[in-house]
Amino acid sequence: MNALVVALVVLGGIAGSVQVAVMSNLGDRVGAFGALAWATSLAAVLTLVLLLVARQGFGELGAAARQPVWLWSGALMGVIIVLAVTVAGSRIGVLATISVFLAGQFAAGAAIDRWGLLGAERVAVGGWRLFGILLLGIGAALTLKR
Repeated sequence: MNALVVALVVLGGIAGSVQVAVMSNLGDRVGAFGALAWATSLAAVLTLVLLLVARQGFGELGAAARQPVWLWSGALMGVIIVLAVTVAGSRIGVLATISVFLAGQFAAGAAIDRWGLLGAERVAVGGWRLFGILLLGIGAALTLKR
């Protein structure tokens, strides 16, 4: 099962890079907010179809709606992510966008792990992990150089 999970994450990483290239191009053509609205609307339809096919119903959608409102913030985070890559991709390039994005994710992930934020289990963040995040930050900064 772990191999399938890793494969899904690799596919997600590839999709993320493709998304930067495609969304920045769409944003350049129709505007960032038009591209964002189109992509998230289409994503909503596709995910509803996927839910219907995978679960033969929408019960999980109702269950999600009954969860604490703070758990809905994932939708807001998704909007921020798609808007950010739509705006940044054509301005700083796909590699720089992904690099800066990942550096931010690593830093936030370390804080979430360290303090067990947002319901996550606490995970120690030692010196080597912090050093790795520093190196990622340096690498991300270097990708901004043209």
